[in-house]
Amino acid sequence: MIVMQVNQICKSFGATEILNNIKLEVKDQDRIAIVGRNGAGKSTLLKIMSGDLSYDSGELIKPKDVQIGYLSQHMTFDSEQTIWEEMLAVFQPLLEKEKELRKMEAQMADPSAFSEDEYAKLLKDYDRLQEDFLQGGGYSYESEIRAVLSGLEFADFDYDTPISELSGGQKTRLFLGQLLLKKPELLILDEPTNHLDIETLSWLENYLVAYPGAVVIVSHDRYFLDKTVNLVYEISRHHSKRYVGSYSKYLEQKAADYEKDLKAYESQQAAIKKTEDFIQRNIARASTTKRAQSKRKQLEKMDVIDKPLGDESSANFSFQIEKRSGNDVVKVDELSFRYTADEPLIFEHVTFAINRGERIALVGPNGAGKTTLLKTVLGRFKEASGEIQLGTNVEIGYYDQEQTDLTSNKTVLKELWDEFPGENEKDIRTVLGNFLFSGDDVLKNVLDLSGGEKARLALAKLMMQKANFLILDEPTNHLDIDSKEVLEAALIDYPGTILFVSHDRYFINKVADQVVELQPTGATVYLGDYDYYIEKKWEAAEVKKLEEEVSKPIEEKKTEKTNTSFKISKQQQSERRKKKRRIEELETLIESLEHALLENETEMAQPEVYEDHKKTLELSEKGEAIQAEMDHYIEEWTELLEDVEDED
Repeated sequence: MIVMQVNQICKSFGATEILNNIKLEVKDQDRIAIVGRNGAGKSTLLKIMSGDLSYDSGELIKPKDVQIGYLSQHMTFDSEQTIWEEMLAVFQPLLEKEKELRKMEAQMADPSAFSEDEYAKLLKDYDRLQEDFLQGGGYSYESEIRAVLSGLEFADFDYDTPISELSGGQKTRLFLGQLLLKKPELLILDEPTNHLDIETLSWLENYLVAYPGAVVIVSHDRYFLDKTVNLVYEISRHHSKRYVGSYSKYLEQKAADYEKDLKAYESQQAAIKKTEDFIQRNIARASTTKRAQSKRKQLEKMDVIDKPLGDESSANFSFQIEKRSGNDVVKVDELSFRYTADEPLIFEHVTFAINRGERIALVGPNGAGKTTLLKTVLGRFKEASGEIQLGTNVEIGYYDQEQTDLTSNKTVLKELWDEFPGENEKDIRTVLGNFLFSGDDVLKNVLDLSGGEKARLALAKLMMQKANFLILDEPTNHLDIDSKEVLEAALIDYPGTILFVSHDRYFINKVADQVVELQPTGATVYLGDYDYYIEKKWEAAEVKKLEEEVSKPIEEKKTEKTNTSFKISKQQQSERRKKKRRIEELETLIESLEHALLENETEMAQPEVYEDHKKTLELSEKGEAIQAEMDHYIEEWTELLEDVEDED
């Protein structure tokens, strides 16, 4: 079922074009990512799809009864209610049914007040209403609310806390939780991973994968996109292009498409040059002039392929060091920290060491004290106890996620030049140009910069320091995906040592060779990237579960085994029904795609079409996209069919 179609949508703000002829289709169960540079128009498109913003031309088609849930990147959530009251309001229709059931039960307690027919009707109405109540989740909505609140970091909250007392990030998480509980047919999420720690991100990924409706996401979290989406729409140069598969598949397809288009362009250009040479050599000769004129006419009628546009301009920089540090860069021994003497410790017994050339990712839940630990290593905070030792010739460069080291009333040019007054203006402008500040951009006040621009300016200052030990606090915040990739490449080639905090798991995997998990009572070192860290955490949890199982009394094990067997049986039956329903859905989808492919091939066979190179290329690309989508569904259908047959 098609949930929404966006056809030829155009949008401009004043004279600035944002979107041009955007095409997008959302089907039930689709998981769509919309990707592109900062400023490409991704959030604008989501606002148009949600109905929050008008468009200049084109059309947006959706069934009237389709419910849309929209999480804005900069939403405000004002409410006088408590956390629990606000979440409970989602289930108001169920609560009304529950009240009606209690009322009917009170009436049923006194059969003498009704005639026989009236009482029979009351019993029938009660059974019908109770079935509706049950099917609508009447006996599970409270547990569902608690599960969502727990998944979004509200497990330790008092649910009677007024929403007005929450921080901006907490309000955003709560609003997201409310949307998830409402289960609209189309869920539109603009940067849903903001304000979430790694554990919560994993929970949200699993929730969205199992979500019963369609989901459209804008996010710079590539790991999150890889786990959740099966379609990608890229917004670039005001236009959209569709790719089937995960985010990683999109990158592969994009590179392959560019190579194919470039070869087609170069092949045609070579043919044109060859034809032009023939015309030039033969046009003046009587014996060959007719052939030359014929070739010229063919050339004039040729549908010339435009040269494929490569990626838009990217930041370009690398980190160098002035001098090399000693082998021992920093040693942290039995470190503890509290803000004041009468407050509890944020963390204690933290011990780890960093050697030259190592790349350490510091992870842990929100509030664990990761930024505090970085600032303690920097000497900006004083430890409560323990010791921090910096090695020989260690020079620290620090990236602050809040960008507090930037001066708001300075221009971009002055901000960098005042920090390095020995450099000449031309060199400073060149550096800023490498970070995408060109022309009059360097005369902007820092105060007026976007989050991404401030991040690039802070990175420019960091690069100029040539420090041999980089301490980075959330360096990928505010950066678009392209800028993140440039930063990753620069850090991978960096000859110094790195300690960084990040919630970007893709970034951690690319950069880190060790992960340090910060806990209230210490720190655990994992000698690998993020995936290795997760694998080891899972192994430890399994070992702990096994140890707890071994230590349980025999009778308790028997009871648990019986209960577990029943639950597993019910779950297996439920999963089997889901698989069969999905098989039927896939068969319908595959059949419709086969019809679409046949129609496409029929159209390509029309004489007026195959003589039109541009139209032929367009239909060919459309056919490839349909075939790729069909192959994806056939693969899923085959796997599900095999699973069901194996279970039989």
